[in-house]
Amino acid sequence: MLKVNEILRVKGNALYTGTPDMPVRSALATMSQFDIGSLVIMDHGQLAGMLTFREIIRHLDAHHGQTDDFTVRSIMDDAPVSVTPNTDAHEVQRLMLDKHARYIPVMDGPTLMGVISFYDMARALVEAQKFENDMLKAYIRDWPADDASPPARAIRPG
Repeated sequence: MLKVNEILRVKGNALYTGTPDMPVRSALATMSQFDIGSLVIMDHGQLAGMLTFREIIRHLDAHHGQTDDFTVRSIMDDAPVSVTPNTDAHEVQRLMLDKHARYIPVMDGPTLMGVISFYDMARALVEAQKFENDMLKAYIRDWPADDASPPARAIRPG
């Protein structure tokens, strides 16, 4: 069964983090610069929350496009669902759907290992299905001949 640590291994190890006290404008600039949809918010080495474009859009809508004088702490999700490296991929799918989460931090105890996105999950599951299909096709192609059965004979009508 596909596990989160396998998805992270394929995805790579780029991590983008912010702090609760960073200005929303700075977080937005970072997300735009690196073309990412989320920042993991860390406070003194501990997961403090998640900031995604969803929270930013809600903030901009509620404050008429203003980001001045607002910190990430005021808009972040301060209780994000997280998973461990050993979490099954199907459980991650279920959590993402149940919680409407497009990004889920991967924590190994207190250590941030990475972030799994909805896109990462879709790509990993498609690749796993492709691998399984290729293996089944190879198995069928290499099906062993059954030497115990007699050769087929043509039967002539009478």
